Amino acid sequence: MTISTSTNASTSTNNNNQPLDGVRIIDLTSVVMGPFATQLLGDLGADIVKVEPPDGDILRHIAPMKNPAMGHIFLHHNRNKRSIVLDLKTAEGYQALSRLIKSADVLIYNVRPQAMARLKLSYDEVTAINPEIIYVGAYGFGQRGPYAAQPAYDDLIQGMSAMPALFHQAGASSPRYAPLAIADRITGLAAVNAVTTALFARSRTGRGQSVEVPMFETVTQLVLADHMGGFTFDPPEGELGYARMLAPFRAPYETRDGYMCVLIYNDKHWRAFFKLIGQEDVFTSDPRFSSHEARSRNIAQVYAFAAEQLKRRTTAEWEVALREADIPSAAMKTLEDLINDPHLAQTGFFSHHQHPSEGFLREMTLASHWPAAGEMPHRPAPRLGEHSTELLREVGYSNEEIHALMQAGVSKA
Repeated sequence: MTISTSTNASTSTNNNNQPLDGVRIIDLTSVVMGPFATQLLGDLGADIVKVEPPDGDILRHIAPMKNPAMGHIFLHHNRNKRSIVLDLKTAEGYQALSRLIKSADVLIYNVRPQAMARLKLSYDEVTAINPEIIYVGAYGFGQRGPYAAQPAYDDLIQGMSAMPALFHQAGASSPRYAPLAIADRITGLAAVNAVTTALFARSRTGRGQSVEVPMFETVTQLVLADHMGGFTFDPPEGELGYARMLAPFRAPYETRDGYMCVLIYNDKHWRAFFKLIGQEDVFTSDPRFSSHEARSRNIAQVYAFAAEQLKRRTTAEWEVALREADIPSAAMKTLEDLINDPHLAQTGFFSHHQHPSEGFLREMTLASHWPAAGEMPHRPAPRLGEHSTELLREVGYSNEEIHALMQAGVSKA
């Protein structure tokens, strides 16, 4: 576990071995998708300038929290950023942002392009300020289709990409959303990919570009990669859907006292499982189990058979037996189990830091490991407008000009 007791909100490692050291990103995102993406980029060393409206990112206001505008999810999506408040609907706010844009490598936003145009921040208008900038829009829908102007949130995109319907088809009593903002975070990862790829392209060509990262298409690609099924072929060679993923018993198996996650997948696994339960002859005598193709065509019955067997022993007994048989398995964990997981503790997944205003926090570190980078950056999630004065000075504002912006409500610190 890494412990830091620094109380300086602007603390950073300033290590030029960090992968994105020297890259400045203007972050016009809010809620989950965009802030998740920009935090990952900040964790890799980029200088993230988080531009917030006077009321701040709405994610700041989701309880639980210790202090106003510092909600728990905000804290998990906004470290390694500097916050500046600018009212972009004012001429003064727009001018201040323009100065920041001149100093930036990337501008990323997650409102609809129509809203950016109303703010005079379309790609053409931004490149007039900085011709080499990389302009990344992560929003609901590709702009070449009829959904282009529709609003989008995680729940809507899950529903439109068939995820709740798949839960229902797989046996849930009714359609439901996945209990996490999966569409936001999948698209956030795609946005990170877009930013880093565009930076690489610019390093070769010297040119910036505009990149679109639509939620609907990104999540639909994820869904249909599994569930295109027979419609992979034209004309179709079967139904839509991946039968294994939709099998009613594709769930943690109930044991005598809990649940086990088990994947008896290939021939080797099935031979070992039948030996484990004392039914070795079934592999060859029952055609439903005798080959990978046969199991895939009878997957519902195959999973039902495994489910019935798992009920006969305790979780602890299965953990030992399945491990000895080299069958992929793990006891199902709860959220509480994750917090206390020994593997996560050993790998340094969690770190504890003293936040200047929020006290001692448990944080998740960057999941990827970069040994050559040395110490990775850590800047606590910022208070609203915490770095407004600092950033305005960096782009040439005098103390008197900054004071005037504060007095007019264009900015705040």
